[in-house]
Order: sequence, then C-alpha cells, then structure tokens
Amino acid sequence: MSSENKNPKFKELSVSKSTLKAIKSMGYKYMTDIQSEVLPKALDGYDIVATAKTGSGKTLSFLIPVVELVKKLMDKATSGTLCIVVSPTRELAIQTYTVLQDLISFHYGMTSALVIGGESRKGQSILLAKDVHIVVATPGRLFDHMRTKEFNYKQVCCLVLDEADKIFQYGFEEDLKQIINRLPKNRQTMLFSATHSETTEALIKSAMKDDFHTINTNEDNDRATVEGLKQGYVICETEYRLFWLHKLLKKTQNQKVMVFFSSCKSVIFHHEFLFKYCNMPVLCIHGKMNQTDRTSVMTSFYSADKMALFCTDLAARGLDIPAVDWIVQFDPPSDTNEYIHRVGRTARGLGAEGCAVLLLRPEEKEFVDYLNEAKIFLDKYETWDKYNNLQPKLDAAMEDPQFHKMAVEAFEGYIRAFEVKKLKHVFNLLKMDLDIVAKSFGLKGKPDVDIRVGFSKKHRPRKRKAAMLVSKTIPEKISTA
Repeated sequence: MSSENKNPKFKELSVSKSTLKAIKSMGYKYMTDIQSEVLPKALDGYDIVATAKTGSGKTLSFLIPVVELVKKLMDKATSGTLCIVVSPTRELAIQTYTVLQDLISFHYGMTSALVIGGESRKGQSILLAKDVHIVVATPGRLFDHMRTKEFNYKQVCCLVLDEADKIFQYGFEEDLKQIINRLPKNRQTMLFSATHSETTEALIKSAMKDDFHTINTNEDNDRATVEGLKQGYVICETEYRLFWLHKLLKKTQNQKVMVFFSSCKSVIFHHEFLFKYCNMPVLCIHGKMNQTDRTSVMTSFYSADKMALFCTDLAARGLDIPAVDWIVQFDPPSDTNEYIHRVGRTARGLGAEGCAVLLLRPEEKEFVDYLNEAKIFLDKYETWDKYNNLQPKLDAAMEDPQFHKMAVEAFEGYIRAFEVKKLKHVFNLLKMDLDIVAKSFGLKGKPDVDIRVGFSKKHRPRKRKAAMLVSKTIPEKISTA
C-alpha cells in the first residue's frame, strides 16, 4: 500500500455532496495528515490552532469547513458576510481565493469576494455591499472596508487567520487587533501557520476561545522540512556571490527556480543586470511593484515550465506554485522559520521532490548550526572552481547612471537587511568588509550611504559602532575574477 492511501478519503467526511463533487473535480481523493486531523474538529465548529509543514494542504483544511458553514447558514437567509479569511500577502490571498472558487463551483448561490490592496476600493465596496458570503482579504484593506457602512460584517461566524505569525511580522498587528475586536465574539476562529512563534501565541490569546484545539503535525518528526526536499548550503566568498548566481542560473536554465533576496532593491538590481546585460530569462516580483504587474509576473511563473523568479519574502509564504525545481536563498533568511517557509515553495504535496540551496559568506557558516538545532539538516555543496568573468559587463552597465544608482541602492538594502536578522553574531554588520560587499554589487568601493538609518533605540551601541565603521577607511582589496 502506498503512503498516499494510508490517510482517510474525503468522502468519509460529513460534508455536502456539492463539496465532495468539487473536491473530486479538483483531483483530490485522500486527505493529507493536517487535513485528516483538522477537518473533523473544524467541521464540528471548534476553534483550531494548526501547525503543519508548508505544502501539507492547510488551505483545504480551513476552506472546506468555511464552505460547509456558509451552506448551512444560507438556508437561514442570514444577511451580511458570514466568513472571513485573512492572508498576509496579496499573492497568498489571490491563491486562496482561486482555490475557493473551485471549492464552491457546485454550491449554487454561494458568493465570495477578494479584498486586497492595489485594486479598486470602490469596486470592492460595491461588491461587499451585496453581502457576499465569504471574503478573502489582506488585513490593511479589510480594515479599511470595516470602517465603512457598506460592509456588513456583524454576522460573521468564522474567522480564518492564514500564515498567522506573518500577519504580525508584516506590520499588520494593529489592523488585526481592530479586526478581531470588531467581529462578533461568538464565532469560530481557525489559525494556521507552518511554524509556531511568539506572535502566534499573542494571536491565540486575543482571538481564540479558551477551549480551542491545538493540532501540530510537525510533532514527533525528526525533520522540520518535507521528505522530498534535498537541501544543502554553499560557502562563497562575498565578492563572487553574483558570479555564483550567474553560474547557477546557467546550470538550471531548463528548470523552474525561485531566488530569494533580502530587499526589493537587491531584486531590482540583480534582475536588471542578469536580464538586460546577460540576456538571461528571469522574472522578478517585490513589494514596490504595482498589483497589476505583480499578478502578471506570478501568472507567467505559474504557467512556465522553465524560468527563474527573483523575489523577496513576499513570495515565501503559502504560495502553491506548480513544479518548482529549485529554491535558491541568495541572501540568508532572517531566522530558521523563514528558511522553512522559503524552501516550502518546492516539494509540495504527497511524493513531491525538490532542491534547495543556501548561499552563505564564510562569516555566516554558523547559521547552519542553528538550522540543525531546528531539525533542518543541510548537506555541504562544493562551489564551482570557475566562473564567467562578469566584470566587463558590470563595468559597461555602470556607465549608465540609472544602473549605478540601482547598485548603490541594492548595496544599501543589503546592509539594512542585517538589522532585522536575529542572530547578530552570525550576521555581523560590524565585522563586514563593506568595500568587498560593494564589489559584489559591481561597485568600485563602498558608496557614501548612511547605513545607520533604521536602527532602533535598543541598538544604539551598534549604531555608534556602525557609524565609526562607515567613516573608517578600509584598504581596497584586489582580486581576480
């Protein structure tokens, strides 16, 4: 017997024929571990706090109970919105909404709305005024509409918080608190995430009833990532990081690859250089793009058989992109949880396989030990002996003042990203050779930028040291490419 059919079938659930018909049309027969644990309790109306590896099927775990609850309430002619699903990013909200459309395809009369930033508020307001049954939304835009008269949310009976810890991390903490406080207290609440953190604990206290059920399919597991994921790390000298990326893209040109960067500006710079000056077929997505462009890029990448996508952690959460072969972490994640979410974009689903590689500077090698402590085990991959010499192309690109500006901004974004990293002794800005870092962005030396911007009061000692470091003259190091 295969591992797939050890789990119960969806038809064993006490759900409507319309839902079962939709599940079958979507190609699903057996439940995943998280679905088999969550669905019976969620369908009975219990509050749920669920933690499971990314790619394990969390979306259907909450959408099926949502749809079934709405079906029951529709028979009572209840007015207003009945269920709300909150997602941290527009892309995840769009994906969840798309799955929802498939799931309600045989439920005639059941309505839904996608409420996200970057789209027409007026159009959304008109739709919400029609009392749609299910709303899938990002926190900021949802709260905007909750402050209007058009949106009737007083009958909401179910709230779902998807990738709950990230909602807080993306700066929506206050919006979410207001959303939770405005909704009816007598409701079902379901909270889902791939990892557990202090932010999820805070949400549990504010949003859940006392008798909630905790489900964690990660427990009693010797690995924090899925079985089909092959993962390793590479130690690369700082000045050759761009050369390494160029070679990796050459090696994987017939595969589907996601490359993660620490800042929007770094995504922009690397995409511009490799696409325009190296003629490489790469796409990019980041938070500074408008919603139309973001949707267009994701649509293209979803349907591509081979393509590289440069992205920030905007694309690290929940997105179910078909057949991603490689996850490349060009810039290390801020912590082990973020690592798990990034690599979760590949090897998704039962029996799926994928590869991931983490690029580290020699000074960052200790991060591997922290991953081991979190049950994330990486093989050490050897770097290549030879790279293509990109310096002539970089020099030519730098003649364009706009590109030079991109390089300076990318350098600045890379440096500032170190502020949010928790392991300060591993990702140590104060010991970094900034001239070498600048060279990795094609610059001749450290540009005159203020890297002190953004340091909080609690980091003032580091701020003073960083200021000394910026003003300090570091002899230029010469190396051959």
